[in-house]
Amino acid sequence: MKKLYKSRTDKKISGVCGGLAEYLNLDPSIVRLLMFLFIWCVGIGLIAYIAAALILPYKDEIQE
Repeated sequence: MKKLYKSRTDKKISGVCGGLAEYLNLDPSIVRLLMFLFIWCVGIGLIAYIAAALILPYKDEIQE
C-alpha cells in the first residue's frame, strides 16, 4: 500500500514535492513546476503546501 510522505533526500524547501513525486511516480521537477503554477494561478495552493508540510510525516517516521 502506497503512503504519502515528505522526502528527506529530494527536497528543496520541506520535501513535500519530492514525496509527492515519489508517490505519483513522476519527476520531482515536474511536480515542483505544477505546484508553482498551482500556487501562482489559484492561490490556495500555498495554503495546501503549508498544510502538507506541517501534516505529512517523513518517510523514516512512518511505521509499517
